[in-house]
Amino acid sequence: MATSAVADLQILGAGPFGHGTTGDFDSALLRTGDDRELVVRVPANERAASEQSVELIALQAMTAGIRSRLPFEVPTVVGQGSTRGTRVVVYNHLPGYNVDAADIPAGDGAATSIGAAIAAIHTLPGSFVAEVGLPHLTAEECRNEARSVIERAASTRQLPTAVRKRWTDAAADDSLWQFQPTVIHGSLGADSFILTDHEVGPIVTGVLGWGSLRVGDPARDLHWLSGAGEAAESVLAAYRSSATRSPDRLLLQRSMLHAELELARWLLHGVDARDQAIIDDAVGLLDGLVDHVLGDLMNPLSNTTGPILAVSDVEDMLSRTPQSSAPAGSSGIGMQTDSYDRSELEAVFGRDAEGIAGADEKRDPDSAEHDDDENPPVAEKHDGHPDTVETGPITVVSPEDAASDIIAARGDRGDAGYTAELDFSALELAESGEVTPLTQRRPNSSAE
Repeated sequence: MATSAVADLQILGAGPFGHGTTGDFDSALLRTGDDRELVVRVPANERAASEQSVELIALQAMTAGIRSRLPFEVPTVVGQGSTRGTRVVVYNHLPGYNVDAADIPAGDGAATSIGAAIAAIHTLPGSFVAEVGLPHLTAEECRNEARSVIERAASTRQLPTAVRKRWTDAAADDSLWQFQPTVIHGSLGADSFILTDHEVGPIVTGVLGWGSLRVGDPARDLHWLSGAGEAAESVLAAYRSSATRSPDRLLLQRSMLHAELELARWLLHGVDARDQAIIDDAVGLLDGLVDHVLGDLMNPLSNTTGPILAVSDVEDMLSRTPQSSAPAGSSGIGMQTDSYDRSELEAVFGRDAEGIAGADEKRDPDSAEHDDDENPPVAEKHDGHPDTVETGPITVVSPEDAASDIIAARGDRGDAGYTAELDFSALELAESGEVTPLTQRRPNSSAE
């Protein structure tokens, strides 16, 4: 197949190749007669073929001038052809290795190099993206894209009311969507970065997977940091120091929203693929998200939403999702990343949840025990934090009244999904016996 894509190609040897891919592509590493290493990729389904087509446009748009602005290499298309009704593409091979997000060391080295690499992408001029017809979204269009994912997920009648309200409120919060769009990779993950060892430590020498290149929300390229542990702080510090403009103050909140919306995309992936196992798995993850919404008071998405699941747990859940590939016929809002090649799902909701928000303000690990259902964490006062809002009064009610409110609020969920609106104040009462509002909430303008 490679010889049909590249004229006069002499292949001396071939071997398997993969950088954390999902099985959407059949790939091989080739050794040529002129001592080159090439990668040949053939899409295994229509979704992968569409992604490959966009990547070809993106890579062709990245001229020598654009590439010279980046501190790393981008794959180059050596040739392309057709076989069995699909496209064969041959790329130059970028040598190096990948590191899982959880294994990225904090401090100077890989983490700081990754942060600088992301900042370099976000400082590229948006004109070259628009010139080749790739998406060039405004902040409002990014918001509408998130709304579309939420509405499609809700239309499956598998989205818990608590989660739907949380996401809908976030989409309705104007302050969350005040940002300047930038060029984004669009599908970054830890496996997108090719690292090589140097005297200063591991550094990024290549970035793969450009099939979602666009102008859009820079927070989209940061949501994967939820699984990077302490290294997330180092990545974000390097990102800020390398950025040509100051990141908007709610960048991390939007990255948490994008991380949670990956669960909605996983559900939609199962619906598009007509794979009931994926749908059932996604429903289970969303139900677990409800549990964290009720128990974690530390990470609000915005002024109009209450506490949410820490994004590290979202990444952890996705990292344990069973492997599957989408068949032909997937619809437009599908998976944009390779983040769904996962091992068997296990229960993850009993452990301490610390998300990417800790990169701005680290928590004392002894200040709250998240795995004690009878002692939910109490929100700390963050003096001087730009997002701090004055707390409201404390209202004390009896546990008996709270329990009755909970029973009425939860409702029964059958195949149609949650039908009762959850009373979040009552849910908090059930766990602590009192209400301690984190913020003064504004009236919800997105009533269902």
